[in-house]
Amino acid sequence: MPLARSAIVRIAGYTPGEQPRDRRYVKLNTNENPYPPSPRVAAALRSFDPARLRLYSDPLATELRRAAAKPLGLGPEWAIAGNGSDDLLTIAVRTFVDQGGALAYTEPSYSLYPVLADIQGATRVPIALDAHFDPPADTAARAARASLLILCRPNAPTGNACARESLAAICRDFPGVVWIDEAYADFAEDNCLDFVQRFPNVVVSRTFSKSYSLAGLRLGLAFAPPDLIAEMMKVKDSYNLDMLTQVLGLAALEDRDTMLGNVQRIRATRGRLTAALEAMGFAVLPSQANFILARPPSAIAAGALFRALRERGYLVRYFDLDRVRDYIRITIGTDEEMDGFVQAVGAILGQAAG
Repeated sequence: MPLARSAIVRIAGYTPGEQPRDRRYVKLNTNENPYPPSPRVAAALRSFDPARLRLYSDPLATELRRAAAKPLGLGPEWAIAGNGSDDLLTIAVRTFVDQGGALAYTEPSYSLYPVLADIQGATRVPIALDAHFDPPADTAARAARASLLILCRPNAPTGNACARESLAAICRDFPGVVWIDEAYADFAEDNCLDFVQRFPNVVVSRTFSKSYSLAGLRLGLAFAPPDLIAEMMKVKDSYNLDMLTQVLGLAALEDRDTMLGNVQRIRATRGRLTAALEAMGFAVLPSQANFILARPPSAIAAGALFRALRERGYLVRYFDLDRVRDYIRITIGTDEEMDGFVQAVGAILGQAAG
């Protein structure tokens, strides 16, 4: 007889993108930033006194939360910090979804969402995105039996961002908590951070993994009305954010200019890559993230292209799932990396056509 909970025995768990130890690969599969973080992060790391590590970190990450909320004209009581946005999503499910309750989310989207429902012993309520990969107009009605609805904007793996007011209508109509996962929002034309002041039931989460080039640090933030933050604070681990992460995260927040400069470079490269692939016959979905989802021409299937690229040293992401199995997802790298990638794709297509 298994010793683990039956709900855990039944599930496969979340599968992260491949992290190879072989440095010969160009990693374009897990949406990491190709550029280094702010020099202030490096300076803070060099000046950090290891003797401080004998003490516990601030369990509330107060200074980090204060710095994050200040540009919004808010106090630290409007923010919660976590060990990456995945930690925050776990806190959300534990806070707002009863065991035996229901968690709603759109699909295709981030594949962690249904796993969190399974871990909690909750019912999945998947809501299919429309033909444009936007949440349908009746999303709130379809999700009505759930206590938490998670929406990813820009969406992963598609990269598109639905209209703000369409999302606002969902927030108004849904009776539970709406969690807007904005992991990629810094690469988009706009965001929904102001929703936390417009709606009493909205949480907006951010990560330092993408735009701030700190995927290895594991740091996320969520913003919400103080009453929702207070409930989540009861659920988080006592010291869910270590001291060094708080110090380096604060340094990153103090230098948004470096982050925004890297974002502009990535957006420009994204446009060039999109044009190059379209010229080769790819169908590329409009993206507001640091990746694109592209369907190769009929000469080669997406799964075959994924494998051929790997053989040539380029890792991309392939999802063998409904509606996206004909596409590959490509993280935006440096201009040099993308030039090499386009050459590799051209060579593969040439072989396939021959």
